[in-house]
Amino acid sequence: MFKPEIYQARRTKIKNDLKNNGVLIFLGNNYSPMNYPANPYHFRQDSNFLYFFGLDKDGYNAIIDTDTGEEILFADELTIDSIIWMGPQPTVKEQAEKVGIKTTAPSAKFSEYIKNASDKGQKIHYLPPYRHENMMFLNSLLNIPFDKLKENASVDFIKAIVKLRNIKEDIEIAELGKACNVGYLMHTTAMKMANPGVIEREIAGTIEGISLSHGSIPSFPIILTKNGQTLHNHYHGNTLNEGNLLLVDAGAQTTMYYASDNTRTMPVGGKFTQKQKDIYQIVLDAINKSIEIMKPGITYMSVHLYACEILAEGLKSVGLMKGNVIEAVPKGAHALFMPHGLGHMMGLDVHDMEDLGQNYVGYSDEIDPSDTFGTAFLRMGRKLEKGHVLTNEPGIYFIPELINLWKKERKFEEYINYDKVYEYLDFGGIRLEDAILITENGAKIMGDKRIPITIEEVENTMNS
Repeated sequence: MFKPEIYQARRTKIKNDLKNNGVLIFLGNNYSPMNYPANPYHFRQDSNFLYFFGLDKDGYNAIIDTDTGEEILFADELTIDSIIWMGPQPTVKEQAEKVGIKTTAPSAKFSEYIKNASDKGQKIHYLPPYRHENMMFLNSLLNIPFDKLKENASVDFIKAIVKLRNIKEDIEIAELGKACNVGYLMHTTAMKMANPGVIEREIAGTIEGISLSHGSIPSFPIILTKNGQTLHNHYHGNTLNEGNLLLVDAGAQTTMYYASDNTRTMPVGGKFTQKQKDIYQIVLDAINKSIEIMKPGITYMSVHLYACEILAEGLKSVGLMKGNVIEAVPKGAHALFMPHGLGHMMGLDVHDMEDLGQNYVGYSDEIDPSDTFGTAFLRMGRKLEKGHVLTNEPGIYFIPELINLWKKERKFEEYINYDKVYEYLDFGGIRLEDAILITENGAKIMGDKRIPITIEEVENTMNS
């Protein structure tokens, strides 16, 4: 938890942004049952609640009244039964003092406060709910049909939060750096374990344990697979064989829930084949050269397209693409090999603020999302600003189902050498990903040390 002044300053900023605009609702999360009520999933507080109120406790809700300036935390004291099972806990008032809140009230008073505010004609602002218990609560509280909850969420409220959370404070950047340092340990450990005969889950379980041992579960379910052509492959039951490529996409959370997200791809057994080196180097060039051009004022859409041009040029150099590849990228021909966007915002969420809506977080009045296949999946296109933290994650994948479909449709035959592509059907996929901080004049890779990424660095780490 940060000092109370941090949370007070954040609440003051949003009150000033939405001055005399009604009541802001902040719903915290509750424990969610895994297979029966007393056996819940690991608790994770709502990130917006954490950002403004900092309390990692279930059953807490809060309001900010922008008309009166009032801030109230709603929660119930623990019963003796809870204390027996959980031990002594701070009181609600003691918790409130830690984050600079002076007024508390029992949970039952929350609905009463909102009803009174509504009866007085105050506007009620809420954020798009993503948990079903909060959807049911908002439905009963505001009498809004379930299928209308998302579209009736407050755009003013969303934009005010995005404006604050998009630019990371120094204390947040420090937390993100800590998460990246844990990520370094996770990925270098995976490299050293990637040997023939090892089952994927042995590595996945080990690196998940590294995140846990540093304070929290991973920032998202670990992607670790020899079938890297499946972008988000969470199956960990394969046995690794000599010659496989192992793709590891994993990150940690700090105790403050700030996230890291990195991807590395490595040769099982510690030595790339020449064919693997050729494709790997193309992806490496794309990540390195795209980071070089990142700076305030440039749109991330242009960084994405530049990275795709580098990939396309590299694919042409090995005979997989042909023709004018710079012309091919805006049309989406390269997306046979990279059917996703270059990166995304990162912070308290590994896809930061994704619950608030991609267009509000990653785009702006100046730039809209693309509808071209591949680039349409780019979560971030807006102008970069100092204090943005985001990922760069180019990749090249050989997805047999997509290749067969495009070949059948004779799609982009002027740019794609399908005969050559069919020689790579069993190749898999390569993705590389770093976390990037936008600085005053450019960009820097986060963490004390960059995770080994060159061909030589990866092989040396694996064989160390």
